[in-house]
Amino acid sequence: MKKFISLILLCSFMGFEIAPAQAFWGKNNPDKIKQQEQQKADKEIYKRVQKQKDTPYKKLFVKDKYEYINMPWWENFNDPCLTEYINKAMEHNFDLKMATLTVDEYYQRVKAQMANEFPQIQGGYNAGVAGVPGFNSPNRNTVHGMGIPLIANYEADIFLKNHDKTTAQKKLFQASIIDERATYIAIVSAVGTVYFNIVRLDKTISLQEDIVALRKQIYDLMTLSHDEGITSTTDLIRANKSYIAGQSDLVDLKRQRIELLNQLAVLIGESPANINEFSRTSFDELVYKYNIPENIDSDVITQRPDYIKSEVLLKKAGIDVRIAKKEFLPTISISGLALFNSRHLGSIFTTKNMLWAVGGGAMLPIFTGGARIANLKINKVRMEKALRNYQKTNLVAIQEINDALYSARLDNQKLEQNKEHLKLETQDFSLTEQRFEQGVISKLDLCQMKENLLTIEKLVSSNTLDCMIDSINLYKATGTKY
Repeated sequence: MKKFISLILLCSFMGFEIAPAQAFWGKNNPDKIKQQEQQKADKEIYKRVQKQKDTPYKKLFVKDKYEYINMPWWENFNDPCLTEYINKAMEHNFDLKMATLTVDEYYQRVKAQMANEFPQIQGGYNAGVAGVPGFNSPNRNTVHGMGIPLIANYEADIFLKNHDKTTAQKKLFQASIIDERATYIAIVSAVGTVYFNIVRLDKTISLQEDIVALRKQIYDLMTLSHDEGITSTTDLIRANKSYIAGQSDLVDLKRQRIELLNQLAVLIGESPANINEFSRTSFDELVYKYNIPENIDSDVITQRPDYIKSEVLLKKAGIDVRIAKKEFLPTISISGLALFNSRHLGSIFTTKNMLWAVGGGAMLPIFTGGARIANLKINKVRMEKALRNYQKTNLVAIQEINDALYSARLDNQKLEQNKEHLKLETQDFSLTEQRFEQGVISKLDLCQMKENLLTIEKLVSSNTLDCMIDSINLYKATGTKY
């Protein structure tokens, strides 16, 4: 009896770890109280997330990928070129194809892990010849035979450890579906943003070419005035500098357009060599409608892929902790063996040549050098990190939605002000034309006023495209649900 008690004590000591002494907080220590309150709040968040029902796989994983991107929202732009590019990206973008393949990979991982919940059966065929002196008769020194072994192993999942591992893999599979949806939203949003920036540059380049032509005309007029002694050399140099700067800006704008066309080519899965064939709607044909809501319900963040994924990973972290705890429990296995053995193939499956055995056992790791304890602590740390990531995702989601909402609202206000500015500038230029026709002002003054008008037109066109891109940013920030 003493030996049995000593053995139990020895086994219990194996689960202990030696740690340095730590100072203890007093009962009323504010740091301790604050930490306890934080831990209590963390537990409440974790319990609330664990109680939430998972979204069914059928709703997460859709065959029609257009459900991921809310295609009717894009059709509100009434731009057939944009719709065509989105369709091409949906079919040919390589990031989207890789995201779909990743989902298939994680699905197979679920099936591979699920296989551990079923018995494993192995079979084979063995044949051989052996030399045995004096076997059966003095003249026969060899013997031949064959065997067909069948071996079955099954780990009895009494504590549901393998089942929990399968559930954890299902969470990763669920997260891969969410990542696929996020990739589709990101790629389509990038297509829309790049496309509208190209339309912006088309309009800006057109206006910049007019500005450069005007500056060339201004420079020529000032050259004539300078030759007549009316204009100073300083003013002539300034006009020439302005003309050269306009040409330089035009080159930069064309370079930017080429870069954006190359980006669009990659997004839709085509060669950048074809960018000259890419069509787009003219800015003057675009119809911008301000449809940004005044307020957005905070519950919309639950539709964002990153929020859903952080929730899934938090649940998965909790399952991993449960699995780590079950590693301390014994492993119960059942094994079976059937061996058909005979010298002749025709009689190999007869019962007289069959050997069989069935058995079971339980194995408990007694000493692993603290590996199981360390594994449990690692998974607890990962669970806390998943909880912090979940909390951070909530804050980032609210921030991004607010940024997109206020940016859209303020850019629209700016657009309305610049439209009013353009209206006044147009009226001013009309009066300037009348004064020129009456001979009150020179052509040089008329050209300078027209340059001001073109500059304001550039600003209005740029602000209009900013507002349209703001709507895409809000679409992306709300998970396509605003």
